Amino acid sequence: MSILPIQEIQRQGVRALDEALKSGPVSVIKNNRAAYVVLRDEDYRQLMNDRAEARLAASERDLKSGRVRRGNAAKLMRELLHNE
Repeated sequence: MSILPIQEIQRQGVRALDEALKSGPVSVIKNNRAAYVVLRDEDYRQLMNDRAEARLAASERDLKSGRVRRGNAAKLMRELLHNE
């Protein structure tokens, strides 16, 4: 991940980010601390897709293992309160 001081962005504008993004995500430093991460749109979309796939896989594992309960909120709350 590239590191880019925010002062460089203030000086050069988007050109500084464009150059830094050529090698991947960019960590923007403000007050000597990482303040932002900038991704190309394609990388962001891939990250969100990977996240959605991971959530789906976790849900499928929950279903297969029986950790999912079906019912409406009122029924599930009654069951929860009854088991305490």
